[in-house]
Amino acid sequence: MLNENHALIFDFPEFKQDIVYLNYKDEAFQTLSKQYHVLDYDIRQLEVAGSPTDDEHMHQLKVQRANLKDVLFQQLKAHHDKAVATS
Repeated sequence: MLNENHALIFDFPEFKQDIVYLNYKDEAFQTLSKQYHVLDYDIRQLEVAGSPTDDEHMHQLKVQRANLKDVLFQQLKAHHDKAVATS
């Protein structure tokens, strides 16, 4: 879907507390999260503008976003599972 916001909070609402915590306490997560959100914003802007880029470039951006999301998801899941296990 064009111009869909893929913010982590929207895509992983079950990890909302983990997202907030890791963005505050984990510098590596925060850096990757910022990269992800900038990339998502850039993709949405290209979509709104009628994709003033070639298909291959848009595909590369979306693959990069998906790969970042996978890495962030694994970190979120690991943090969540650890938090649940210690509570």
